[in-house]
Amino acid sequence: MNRAKTICTYPGCRTICDGGRCAKHKRVTQQRTPDTRPSAAARGYGARWAAASKAYRLANPLCAECAKRGIVKPAEAVDHVVAHNGDTGLMWDQSNWQALCWSCHSRKTQREKATGPGVG
Repeated sequence: MNRAKTICTYPGCRTICDGGRCAKHKRVTQQRTPDTRPSAAARGYGARWAAASKAYRLANPLCAECAKRGIVKPAEAVDHVVAHNGDTGLMWDQSNWQALCWSCHSRKTQREKATGPGVG
């Protein structure tokens, strides 16, 4: 069955194709870099982390970054201020933890990916 001709769904492309993305932009979506990291559990984020993280968020229920800006928002994740990179001492050191909302955690993660891990 032939699909109706449409405009490529890739942002800004005006190529007419058989639906979805044109041949040029189909390749773009298939070139994702595979995640070669070990699983979350292998990196130390198993049941023990889940319990410790939950307890920390109960004791620290508000996002630390939002609080600095005068915003009251519930914490949804426990972040390592300094990335532990497999160092179990640093991973479990609660003075290296901060409670963050998802948006602050995502923003910090993206900043670290772009500039490398560091404080804040």
